[in-house]
Amino acid sequence: MWIPFGIFLLLVRATVFFLLPYKLSILFLHFTGLRGTLIIPDDCRVSNELKQLSKEGGLLYVCNHRTLLDPVYLSMGLVQVRPPSLSLAAVTYSLSRVTELFAPIRTVRLIRNREKDSKMIEKQLQQGDLVICPEGTTCREPYLLRFSPLFAEKTYHIVPVAIDFHVSMFYGTTAGGYKSLDPVFLLMNPTSHCSLAILEKLPRSYTCKGGKSKFEVANHVQALIGKALNFECTSLTRKDKYMILAGNEGIV
Repeated sequence: MWIPFGIFLLLVRATVFFLLPYKLSILFLHFTGLRGTLIIPDDCRVSNELKQLSKEGGLLYVCNHRTLLDPVYLSMGLVQVRPPSLSLAAVTYSLSRVTELFAPIRTVRLIRNREKDSKMIEKQLQQGDLVICPEGTTCREPYLLRFSPLFAEKTYHIVPVAIDFHVSMFYGTTAGGYKSLDPVFLLMNPTSHCSLAILEKLPRSYTCKGGKSKFEVANHVQALIGKALNFECTSLTRKDKYMILAGNEGIV
């Protein structure tokens, strides 16, 4: 019964997002039921430090992966704390064309080839700040999948980001259906709420530059995000998730 109304709401939200100026569209989307909460550390607005870091290479925002709209919500939150002149891009494994269409920041696909993905991350960090979801897939339960350690080798300017997402009707995180429809169903929800917490930047001593292994860094970031969300950290991988839920290795 809700689907016809949901499709209408989807079209209205998408039209407003594309046609209205950015700040006005956020206010309207909030009015239509897409709400969010942003939590940032006290020193996160120090733009001079961010500009200095950009000369050495961009900041790497490492976040858990709840929905395919995570890059959209994260970019909206980062607008509040970053100088607008700095470049920002998002790299992710599970990225749909719909997400690319809606994302107000540049999005780049990773292809699950370690060598090529590593070079891609390095290239993007040289151009500016970068967002990455090292779980490799979405997880709607209160758990964190294993974090791929690939990101830990590329920079010591690492900022963990904790994301949680609550919906009123459609999860929009299928394991056996069409992933491209996930953002569509998310935007068809009567209401939704995204909680976004930008945590403290990792001290140099907790990075590979400080003597930690890439696995220690990845596990430490996972633990910080898990603590912020009160989620359980697991060693389950993307393949484990799909084998349990869909009986395949993630080809959907």
